[in-house]
Amino acid sequence: MIKRSIVITNSYSLRLRNAQLVLTPTGDAGEATTIPIEDLGCVVVEHQHTLISIPLLTALAEAGVQVVFCNAKGMPAAMLQGYVGNNTQCETLQLQINIGEVMKKQLWKQIVEQKIRNQAALLNKLGRDGNLLRPYYLHVKSGDADNREGIAAKIYFPQLFGEDFVRDRNLEGVNSLLNYGYAILRAAVARALVSSGLHPGIGIFHHHRSNAFPLADDMMEPYRPFVDEIVCELALQHEMQLTKEVKSRLISVLNADVCFPAVNRPLSIGLSMSTASLVKCFHKTTNSLSLPILQ
Repeated sequence: MIKRSIVITNSYSLRLRNAQLVLTPTGDAGEATTIPIEDLGCVVVEHQHTLISIPLLTALAEAGVQVVFCNAKGMPAAMLQGYVGNNTQCETLQLQINIGEVMKKQLWKQIVEQKIRNQAALLNKLGRDGNLLRPYYLHVKSGDADNREGIAAKIYFPQLFGEDFVRDRNLEGVNSLLNYGYAILRAAVARALVSSGLHPGIGIFHHHRSNAFPLADDMMEPYRPFVDEIVCELALQHEMQLTKEVKSRLISVLNADVCFPAVNRPLSIGLSMSTASLVKCFHKTTNSLSLPILQ
């Protein structure tokens, strides 16, 4: 079942009643709305005067609902992360801690290769020249030793958004849309990792003492082009501001159709398939990640 995503853009009081999220407008603005917790996949809290009860937060965390809190500018700033993953979490965590550099490099090679393949597929889908990236995804070395990912990005983004485009997280317009979409995606990846018994703070490639979710940054890479596709559509429609409607479009990436070798699944389900395959790699029952294919 595809889970619902909601964005809190007005002043509401959020509480738990009978396993349901109850949204009550503050003041005399209207009647309360109830949504079963089991139907929720993502809750984005944007309004700065939202009131949330502790029992509700606990119930959302236990149900694996992705909860994102935004700052005063409406940009995702924090996420709710539950402690409990699954019943093999301790065993999986030990394997995750003890993987060697050889496996890390092999896994990162797969991630980078599929990311660039998806970037090329998106360019072709939009009528651009995806063949420009072919030499890069065909020759990714172990650990991406010669930084094919970075070189490909310098070709990809100008092809996608125009020759003058520069990917800069501090700029407005297209960059702010990418920032928002990637933040939602990152939170969803972190949730999927924990559900698979993995610790998002122990990365494969990404690592920085100020980064609490490096493994999420690793595993989200092949999924980024699905966000890019939505942002490109918005840019073509001259929708360059983070309005309520634009944010809803960006959050809808979690329901995008994602292709895998044998099946098609919503992106939010695909994330769980990818993180589950990572666990299998750590257990050495397979050496291949299950990664999305953009079509």
